[in-house]
Amino acid sequence: MKIGLNYYLWISAFMFTVGVLGVLTRRNAIVIFMCIELMLNAVNLSFVAFSHFMGDIQGQMMVFFVMTVAAAEAAIGLAIVISLFRNKETVNIDEINILKG
Repeated sequence: MKIGLNYYLWISAFMFTVGVLGVLTRRNAIVIFMCIELMLNAVNLSFVAFSHFMGDIQGQMMVFFVMTVAAAEAAIGLAIVISLFRNKETVNIDEINILKG
C-alpha cells in the first residue's frame, strides 16, 4: 500500500495548526518553544514529502537548514529563558516585563 502525498500534507497541516494554537494560547515560554519546534517539524515533513514525490533532493536539503535554525533557536531561546528564570523566577511570558523601557 502506497501512502499518497495528501496524507503527509494533512499530517503536516495538523502539526502546524497545533503548533500555532500552542503559541497563541499558552503563556509558558518552554511550551511556546516546543510549539515552535512542532511548526518547524511540520514544515520539514512537507519538504520531505514534496521532495520524495517530486524526485528532487532540494526539499531534503532545506530540511537540514530548518533543523539548523531549530537547533540555534533552541539553544539561544533556552539560554534566554534560563536567564529570565534566574532573574524573575518564572517562565510565564505575561509576568516577564523587564524588557520594557
